Amino acid sequence: MSEAQPESLNGPDLDEVLWQAWKAMELPEGYRAEIIEGAIEVSPTARRSHGQITNRVRRALDKFLDGSEYACHQDVNVIYKRKAWIPDAFVAPEDTEPCGDEDDMGVKADSVRLVIQVASPGWRNQDRDRLKKRREYARAGIPVYVLIDDYDGQGAVTLFTGPRPEKADWEDIHRVPYGTDVTIAEGPAKGFVIGEAITGPKRD
Repeated sequence: MSEAQPESLNGPDLDEVLWQAWKAMELPEGYRAEIIEGAIEVSPTARRSHGQITNRVRRALDKFLDGSEYACHQDVNVIYKRKAWIPDAFVAPEDTEPCGDEDDMGVKADSVRLVIQVASPGWRNQDRDRLKKRREYARAGIPVYVLIDDYDGQGAVTLFTGPRPEKADWEDIHRVPYGTDVTIAEGPAKGFVIGEAITGPKRD
């Protein structure tokens, strides 16, 4: 006879419990929820300065991608193995219907070619954007991650490429201060430049 398994092993795993709880959440206006590294994280929507950079990115990427099958998206969940993230901007096919997850909660991560995150103020928010999401996007195999960070020195842009899902890390990490252009070198946004027109000048 086989040994009886503990009852808890027959129930849903933590990822499924979090997924069901996240889908059922009703948050007050001005808040959003993500599933990041085994926890549901609730955060307020962006401040003015954060939104300004995000909207500059969206407008510039829309122009850059015009005429292609790709587009810049915002305020859409990116879904990977019962995880859910809301990047500040990401590049995926313009028609996201074929890219939807089975519950129609968002866009599957394997259709996302580029993610852009703008760091928010506060230690918890910066830990999420600089570390947790950096690992999560690598685990999902998203090809390019860009972090625009007002709070890194006088402001910096970090480009992550070559995801290593098994290590939750990246092959290449390139950080430059505000005022120095960063050019996307691969994917549908290849040649897109993130510079002062998006970040503003280097802080004094």
